Amino acid sequence: MNLQEAYFAGGCFWCMVQPFDTHDGIEQVVSGYMGGHVENPTYQEIKRGHTGHMETVKIIYDADRFSYEKLLSIFFSVIDPTDAEGQYQDRGSQYRTAIFYSDEHQQQLAAQFLQDMAHTIDSDKAIATKLLPASEFYEADESHQMFYKRNPERYAQQHAEREAYKQAHMND
Repeated sequence: MNLQEAYFAGGCFWCMVQPFDTHDGIEQVVSGYMGGHVENPTYQEIKRGHTGHMETVKIIYDADRFSYEKLLSIFFSVIDPTDAEGQYQDRGSQYRTAIFYSDEHQQQLAAQFLQDMAHTIDSDKAIATKLLPASEFYEADESHQMFYKRNPERYAQQHAEREAYKQAHMND
């Protein structure tokens, strides 16, 4: 097994776990926070948007069975990479999007992916997803882990709100 870690900030981490967790080769998806300036932040501090952290998922995957490029494809299939103010109904700096790379190889692959994507979007929009070096990852408390499994009704509601927001703002 060739276990690697990848980190993606894609808005509310409740919506980011399930798209990754359902694939063979993904060993674990952990909700947490990355990119801020406060040590050991709490969910309440993050929620206020003053720590600089983004809600982030840490994905532990078997690189022999699941490629980093495939992770990038999944990530970009569930976010709006042109939204600099958050994701869908979740607004604020803690809901911005970012790829936190762990090594030079991830950095190169993600940079190429972003460059290729920039050529496929509307010319009046720009990619807002940041490419940043991984920093300290702070794991969210247990109540935020595997939310889609632990709270299926609330997850379904959150997912439906996200989809409704996407549809209402498709032409913005």
